[in-house]
Amino acid sequence: MGSTEIRPVRWEGNVLVLIDQRTLPGEERDVVCRNVQDVCSAISNMTVRGAPAIGCAAAYGMVLAGREDGFDDAPKDVLGRAAKELAATRPTAVNLFWAVDRMKALSDQYPDPDALRVVLAREAQTILEEDLASCRAMGDAGAELIPEHAVIMTHCNAGALATAGYGTALGVVRSAWAQGKLDRVYACETRPRQQGARLTAWELVRDGIPVTLISDTAAGSVLASGRVSLVVVGADRIAANGDTANKIGTYNLAVLAKENDVPFYVAAPMSTVDLSLLDGSGIVIEERSREEVTFCGGGRIAPEEVDVYNPAFDVTPARYLSAIVTERGVIRAPFQEGFRRLRKPR
Repeated sequence: MGSTEIRPVRWEGNVLVLIDQRTLPGEERDVVCRNVQDVCSAISNMTVRGAPAIGCAAAYGMVLAGREDGFDDAPKDVLGRAAKELAATRPTAVNLFWAVDRMKALSDQYPDPDALRVVLAREAQTILEEDLASCRAMGDAGAELIPEHAVIMTHCNAGALATAGYGTALGVVRSAWAQGKLDRVYACETRPRQQGARLTAWELVRDGIPVTLISDTAAGSVLASGRVSLVVVGADRIAANGDTANKIGTYNLAVLAKENDVPFYVAAPMSTVDLSLLDGSGIVIEERSREEVTFCGGGRIAPEEVDVYNPAFDVTPARYLSAIVTERGVIRAPFQEGFRRLRKPR
């Protein structure tokens, strides 16, 4: 089955259908969301994950809010409550807030509830289609950076599952593979939730792209071996200066890449860029449950009494980035100038 058929976020009839990413690769199943609370739960418990995919799901959560009791009497109030509930689910990925704000703004333009329902559904579909087109454009832009017979290392999952389809970092991988440039991918397992092992490896095996899974602790050794041509990762939020929040362990990988003279690229849509933050110090880092660290595969791997610190993301300083790949082109330092240039209307 081809990569274009991986659709983690789908609107079917009057419900939102999500691929349950918690059960992959062992079981492929869907979760149906019938109201805003279902969508909030799916985002919080990581049924759906990845910044762009979360944004798409949140947009459809706002569509579902249009079907709630009381919407006809006070559509703006209902959407406002839904927006707050959705925004409270996960604090780091900026696409969530961007999509919710974009949907909520429609209530100012369309006071009639029936008209607003139609426009909400249309806008959510537009957000999804824009993301898919963005990933393809990003993949093609990033593929221009890839040398012949490349070996790419990646971390976490920035693939079709993390987006509307195709992927950001894995979009670059897929485009390079389609152009015959790619020999192999090294996928870091990505503790503690194993997104690299469970999701990235699943996507690449499914597409017939050669992939080697490594433990996170093996990344430095593999980079030092000279086998890796470049590293490419996704992002959940990028500050104006290029500081990048991504899955925990990304900072480690960037430092190791720099030490071994391996180019380090970030692939992310412009919607992930937060120009309101001057640098990464303002990015809120989500902390998740201790059980993600003390359990693995359903079994306890640490003493019950041990203290746990479990940040879901870290921030990679811009100085470690070789370039940022967006749907509008490749940006090199100084990143703030590049972001502003590409954000100007065309």
